[in-house]
Amino acid sequence: MATEYGGDHIDLRGANVAGSVTAKAVYREHAPAPSALDALPARAVGFTGREVELRELLDAFDPAKSTDAPEAVLVAAVSGLGGIGKTALAVQAGYEACGKGWFPGGVLFVDLHGYDEEPVTGNLVLEVLLRALGTEPEHIPVGLDARGALYRSALARRAQEQGAVLILADNASSPAQVRPLLPGGAGHRVLVTSRDRLPQLAARLIALDELTPEEACELLDRALRIAHPADRRITDDSEEAAHLAALCGHLPLALQIAAALLVLDPDKPIAELAAELRDSGDRLVHLDDSERSVRAAFHLSYRRLLPEQARLLRLLALAPGPEVTTEVVAVLFGADTAPAHVVNALSRAHLIERGSGRGRWRLHDLVREFGLGVVAADAELRKEGEEARGRVLDFYSKWAGAADARLRWLPGAAEPDRFVDRGQALAWLDGERAGLVAAVQWAGEERYARSAVALAARLHVYLEWRRYFDDLITVERVVQEVAHSVGDHRSEAAAWINLGRAMMAAGRGMEAVDALSRCLGLFPAPEDAIEAITSAHDPHQGREHCREAEALTDLGYTLWQAGRMEEAVDAFTRVLGVLQAAGDRHLEGVAWNNLGSALCQAGRMAEAIEACGKSMEICAEFDDWYGAGVTLENLAFTYEENDCPREASAYYRQAADAYTRANDPTAAADVRAQAEALTL
Repeated sequence: MATEYGGDHIDLRGANVAGSVTAKAVYREHAPAPSALDALPARAVGFTGREVELRELLDAFDPAKSTDAPEAVLVAAVSGLGGIGKTALAVQAGYEACGKGWFPGGVLFVDLHGYDEEPVTGNLVLEVLLRALGTEPEHIPVGLDARGALYRSALARRAQEQGAVLILADNASSPAQVRPLLPGGAGHRVLVTSRDRLPQLAARLIALDELTPEEACELLDRALRIAHPADRRITDDSEEAAHLAALCGHLPLALQIAAALLVLDPDKPIAELAAELRDSGDRLVHLDDSERSVRAAFHLSYRRLLPEQARLLRLLALAPGPEVTTEVVAVLFGADTAPAHVVNALSRAHLIERGSGRGRWRLHDLVREFGLGVVAADAELRKEGEEARGRVLDFYSKWAGAADARLRWLPGAAEPDRFVDRGQALAWLDGERAGLVAAVQWAGEERYARSAVALAARLHVYLEWRRYFDDLITVERVVQEVAHSVGDHRSEAAAWINLGRAMMAAGRGMEAVDALSRCLGLFPAPEDAIEAITSAHDPHQGREHCREAEALTDLGYTLWQAGRMEEAVDAFTRVLGVLQAAGDRHLEGVAWNNLGSALCQAGRMAEAIEACGKSMEICAEFDDWYGAGVTLENLAFTYEENDCPREASAYYRQAADAYTRANDPTAAADVRAQAEALTL
């Protein structure tokens, strides 16, 4: 007789069955649901550099260093500009951590699409991760909280059965996207990438900058050799490769696109692609390989900005110089003070970066190019930009004028405002120099020409004083071109003279001769040229004591050359009297140096050394390193003439240091050679 057991099966043992029996068998295999816990994407092709950041990530997740102690790192967040290589670094770190056996439970990877039109919600992410952990779809609850609880429970079970899991959440745009993914513990770790800094997560924050020049060239070389192992274009033309890498802003995405363009055209020289980028009005047009685009990557970040944030980014793209101070930020924005909340928001999004010091900001070169493109495409934005540039020129002209007045000030004259002393004026000019020189070059646009030329005039004394002759040449060339364009021969003559003097001081003798010749060529008769130059260029600008001191100095050197040294000493002594009476302390230092040289030639060594010492005191007052170098060189010569080679060598070496600080490497090399010759 057959026995039935609860409908599960029938036992036919011992049954008397007549005829055939037909039975239907159903087999059920209770296997675990499939999981996706080896989900790391492929490593980035040609990954290079990032040793410091990679080591920091691995240190954060090293079980030996991050145990269950309170300071253990649960979350690490890699942030940076779009295209900077955040995902590549995170994936590389994931592979290395798994290779060390730190995450035996596997890796969960999810792209949060944080900067797309519709970022992935926490509810959907948890569904994806629960499925990856092997949860059957019908067992996944509906609500966010319920899914979060089940997710943490599944991770805890995974930890017990297999070990810790690494959760890599790529492309997050907010802490809210990440919080539902945080595990409850058990040694699991979360690695997040984002274009924004995410300090709210209490995470180990790692911000990525562009690659170093060497790393950028290595990325290009690896990418080309992967496609064609025999491709030696990068190593064979390292100079042009470095140029190309710089034009790509050392940005990994831009470099990868450039490499792809070179791979597509194996016969194309590196220099040709570099020239296309350099000469293009918009580099971002070329940094597009039909699949990837630097402009598109930046646009994803730009479109998420609030209106005032987007406005400031555009205006910063128009700023002069490589970086701006918070004061210039305020001027561009049209406010009394810089909008700190807007600046901080752009900084968190890595669309602006801190510059060379606190209170200074810069844009990545390609972000600046992106911003300029946005402005150029819209007439209203162009008008807004023109007004902002006008405000910057007015600001610079006012403050540079005040600084120039302080540098020219002498006791007894009206006290200049804005800067309390010479040092403060120089500090402001030093901090704004790159922007000031760049703003002068706006003179090429007619609407800014008058203001930019006026600004140039207020920089001449400063640039000459600091011996920034390359900048002075740039400024004076702009003035010359503007004067030429409007047919102002007298102003053009003065600019050619100033250009010639700056070129001579910079050691560019042939160019200096050419500049002075061009000045003379503006006028048919020599006397007309002399009259024009005299009326248009007055270096003393009403300081009559300078004229008298200059005349006496010329007399002193004339007597010197005639061998009448005692009379020369008398002339230089009279120069001192004129300058001391006028209170011109700086020129007094120059006069003490000249007197010291004359006293040395007259054989009055003790007096010569004393005079040079007084010159050094004044140079120290004014932070005049070039003047200090000249005086120290004269002291060295004095000791050398007095048969004291050890002292002479020491002063020559001090002179070399002073010339180096004064931005005159040629003079520094000359006196250093003299010091070495004395020690042979």
